Amino acid sequence: MNLPISFEFFPPKTPEGADKLRLARQALYLHKPEFCSVTFGAGGSTQEGTFGTVGEILKEGVAAACHFSCVGATKATVRQQLASLQAMGVKRLVALRGDLPSGYGAGGEFHYASDLVAFIREFTGDAFHIEVAAYPEIHPQAKSADADLQAFAAKVKAGANSAITQYFFNSDAYFRFVDDALQLGVDVPVVPGIMPITSSTQLMRFSDACGAEIPRWIRLRLQGFGDDIASIKSFGLDVITDLCDQLQTAGVPGIHFYTMNQAAATTEILNRLQRTSRV
Repeated sequence: MNLPISFEFFPPKTPEGADKLRLARQALYLHKPEFCSVTFGAGGSTQEGTFGTVGEILKEGVAAACHFSCVGATKATVRQQLASLQAMGVKRLVALRGDLPSGYGAGGEFHYASDLVAFIREFTGDAFHIEVAAYPEIHPQAKSADADLQAFAAKVKAGANSAITQYFFNSDAYFRFVDDALQLGVDVPVVPGIMPITSSTQLMRFSDACGAEIPRWIRLRLQGFGDDIASIKSFGLDVITDLCDQLQTAGVPGIHFYTMNQAAATTEILNRLQRTSRV
């Protein structure tokens, strides 16, 4: 494919989940991803599972990007974790502030993702390609759109190589964000993050939590399908394929799929794009 693609997974919690994820990865590897990323739980709560899944992906011959959050962390623990990842052969990180576990105070030696990026660069030089998060529809905790844009610029200035966005369904929000960043002199690749639609209740729950906007027409169509899972999935495939087509036509630097450890929807979207020679 001409357009670089990548996939995100989360560390499975059960042996059965691990087996299912291995099967999903093998199906998705057929599309030759540039890399696969693995998420990091609140406060590093899934660190063992994250590192384990990253190690499996590397052994399968695919580049792996490890999510790396710093909230509540100390410089000593971050140094230790970075050394472990380097020893594993990881060359790509997704550097995030991250969420604190519930009931946790705001401790640690890092307050912002930009602090983490700067520390990684100071400690490891150019050993890692560093991805950071971008929010075309504004981070839910940002004081304003401008403050959010300045925070993004600070992460890039601290040493980030590229960014992956929160998922969105309105391509105009993405294009405006990239244009606004360029006006600030921020010209690193900003890769759109894409969430396949397979469940309306799951999508609405995630979107409410992370601040991603579901356009009214999509929300109403999903609600209209009720419990008709087949119609929800069919509609979702049409919507997301069209969104990817818009992005690819506009020349985005790549597409990052939030797979939810499932292969079917992402595979079908990629196959549709491939059949019409759109990717």
